[in-house]
Amino acid sequence: MEIQRQPVNSSDIAGIGYDAATETLEIEFKATGVYRYFSVSKNIYEEFARTPSPGKYFLQHIKGKYAWEKIGRD
Repeated sequence: MEIQRQPVNSSDIAGIGYDAATETLEIEFKATGVYRYFSVSKNIYEEFARTPSPGKYFLQHIKGKYAWEKIGRD
């Protein structure tokens, strides 16, 4: 699966992408690489994409709430 990521304005996160068909959120962290989060609603992705503070949004709404896997560094 190839998910296109868009850059975000964050000190920790380089970019995010989403596949609506599989409800998969992909996040590229500047320090640790690329991770995929599963069963993430489109609404959560859209809020994440619009938030002025992606790092804070990630900590409050995504981290620890979804199954994930690390897929490497890009």
